[in-house]
Amino acid sequence: MLHYADYQQLLTILSLFLSLTLLLISGEFSIINSTFALSNDNSPNEEDNKCISYNKLEKIITVGCVGVSRISGNIHLTDIHNKLQDRNILDKQQDGVWLLNAGIVVEKGATLMLDPQDTTWLKIIADGINAYPITILGSLKVDSVKVTSWNPQTNNYAVSKGNRDFNDEAGKYNVVPGFPRPYIIIESGAAGTTNITNSEVAYLGYEAGLGEGKTGLTYLGGDNSILSNNKIHDLYFALYSSGVGGMIIENNHVYNNGHYGLDPHTGTHDMIIRNNTVHDNGAIGIICSLNCSNIIIENNKAYNNDRIGIMLSRNVQNSVVRNNIVYNETQCIFASQSHNNQIYNNIVNSCKNGIRLFHNTTANTIHDNTISNSVRGIFVDNGATKNAIYSNTISNNSTSPSSRSNNDSNKAIVVDETAKDNTIRDNKVAKY
Repeated sequence: MLHYADYQQLLTILSLFLSLTLLLISGEFSIINSTFALSNDNSPNEEDNKCISYNKLEKIITVGCVGVSRISGNIHLTDIHNKLQDRNILDKQQDGVWLLNAGIVVEKGATLMLDPQDTTWLKIIADGINAYPITILGSLKVDSVKVTSWNPQTNNYAVSKGNRDFNDEAGKYNVVPGFPRPYIIIESGAAGTTNITNSEVAYLGYEAGLGEGKTGLTYLGGDNSILSNNKIHDLYFALYSSGVGGMIIENNHVYNNGHYGLDPHTGTHDMIIRNNTVHDNGAIGIICSLNCSNIIIENNKAYNNDRIGIMLSRNVQNSVVRNNIVYNETQCIFASQSHNNQIYNNIVNSCKNGIRLFHNTTANTIHDNTISNSVRGIFVDNGATKNAIYSNTISNNSTSPSSRSNNDSNKAIVVDETAKDNTIRDNKVAKY
């Protein structure tokens, strides 16, 4: 039986135990609440700030993680501006205009957004010495903005007059370097897409030498990217790609570019090029060259390009050129060293050669095209073999203004003696 003193001591111990228990419970809730608050804190922290860095020596901004704003997961120019706090690198001007005096590298896992949230026009400095690139290893999204070079000395766009011309006798290009201008390049192995939509991309890229990738808008990676509803003009190449698959290029206005318009190149595959207007470019409007496959070129309009409207070149296979309108070119549609392609339902007008099959081009099908006012309607030469040419409608105006050689007589279908085993049937020829 407990004595009074023992009873009092037991009550004291129980009271202390109860107090400690309440303190522990209270502390646990505090920790839980604190943890919950941290997990729901959307404000930038020090770790986020490390996502954006600047290399002063190389003048390169690097965006290296999933974004300053954990709400959106994307990085805008405002985020870079707030981090760097240097108007000599990135200057925010009025009405959503930014002046960028550095290159930007977007690393894997990061996405750079150029959109009306904070941007109407990105001007990238071209000072005659440096050519600042936007280099994409992650993702780039451009929507409803303008991206151009800017020359502070002239207070206008930067103009570059370099060029490359193929010397047939020497078997190589003669290259004249151009004024350095900014450019956009999506690197091989880029982890995301680069989608450019509803925008204007202009006065970028320059002749820096073959294979330099500084021509304007270059996709070496970024499978399944979209280029849609843009004005793309006064670049050196409007678009160059290599090894890229699944791209859609549609509803763009591509004009006044220094060399090629749309140039999917080495190993490009499964690309759709449709509903574009491509004109007044310095060489070829639309060309796929060197081991391209499964390319669809449809419903485009190509005219007034310096050399060729649409071309398949050097082992383009299993591709389709259909429902295009091509006119006022030296060669309207030209296939060289390419095989197992279809060219049909195109309207071709006022070219030296309406459709030409050249240089060992084999097993292509050419049918239901309408060709008019050209020096030669269809020209098959230089070893082109086993092609099927049928159901085309060919008519001609002997005073065609596009005739560029006084030695050519107007002919509907011309087959060179080196071209063997071609099937030519059921073509309609009028007014020759």
